[in-house]
Amino acid sequence: MRRVLLPQHISDQVAPPGAAIRDLRGLTMGTSWSVRLLESAMPGRAGSADLQQGLQQQLDLVVAQMSHWSDASDLGRFNRAEPGSWHSLPAAFCEVLGFAMHVSQASGGAYDPCAGALVNLWGFGPRNRYDEPGFLPPKDDTVALLLSQRQRCRLELDLPARRARQPGGLQLDLSAVAKGYGVDRLARYLDSQGIDHYLVEVGGELRGAGSKPDGQPWWVMLEQIDGADSAENAPHPPEMLLALHGLSVATSGDYRRFFQDGTVRFSHTIDPRSGMPIANQLASVTVVHAQCMAADAWSTALTVLGVEAGMALAEEQGLAARFLRREGDGYHETLSSHMLAMLDE
Repeated sequence: MRRVLLPQHISDQVAPPGAAIRDLRGLTMGTSWSVRLLESAMPGRAGSADLQQGLQQQLDLVVAQMSHWSDASDLGRFNRAEPGSWHSLPAAFCEVLGFAMHVSQASGGAYDPCAGALVNLWGFGPRNRYDEPGFLPPKDDTVALLLSQRQRCRLELDLPARRARQPGGLQLDLSAVAKGYGVDRLARYLDSQGIDHYLVEVGGELRGAGSKPDGQPWWVMLEQIDGADSAENAPHPPEMLLALHGLSVATSGDYRRFFQDGTVRFSHTIDPRSGMPIANQLASVTVVHAQCMAADAWSTALTVLGVEAGMALAEEQGLAARFLRREGDGYHETLSSHMLAMLDE
């Protein structure tokens, strides 16, 4: 049985008659991006090289400003900067960092863009990675020392002046929000080109607007748990289809990247408060939101918090969220009230 999620607000803008779907795609942030759009929404340009180039440039800007894999990015330079130095931030970088700090404060630090050193310590950063030969998980006292150092190295962010102060050794990591922001930039660019009907995707995170030529919305399946993660016939919640009409969706899951040390499984999602990978049995959290940047960041925060505290925050923030928690060989699904309100029953 499939369940259907519908947006609360439907645009009266219909697809132009005779429109055809065109596909554009490329590479970014270590993954791929794709755009599906209606060709007649921008006659003569929908499949053209300049539109492809314009879309790629939007994502290249995100990488140039926010990549923690590149020492040459604005973020990379900030992470290596002298203690006590102030740095002007490009507009996009400042926008994303400001929103990330907002989610950090609202979640009590369950999500923290300043936790890059912890992510690196656990082998999920660009160097000394968990999947390289000889990697060993850090010892408890090493984690504790890094946590104590973080308490003394707080980020100072002056949003009106678009600048930030490097206290010394602070490592920013915007990987839990940058892909979502990239999706939003692609959507903004398409809007600026007069293209009203599209489906945008970067690394599995999506945003849709308008409809397909047949008048149907852009239907997407909420991300399912990898079958290799559970017993062959383990019970799963029924599939859920989302009409991605003026909405974005992002999923945070611990089944994508992890490593085993003996019998212990370490998730790539780190709790910045404890310095440890999460162990709350949450397999995934999906958030539906108007902005993909928000869906991206909130899904990470809710994953760290777990079902009970995460659900409380989702209700407080008015988030449409779906939690999948491991129970025995299967999964238990919990939906926030805003997600339940979207169900077509």
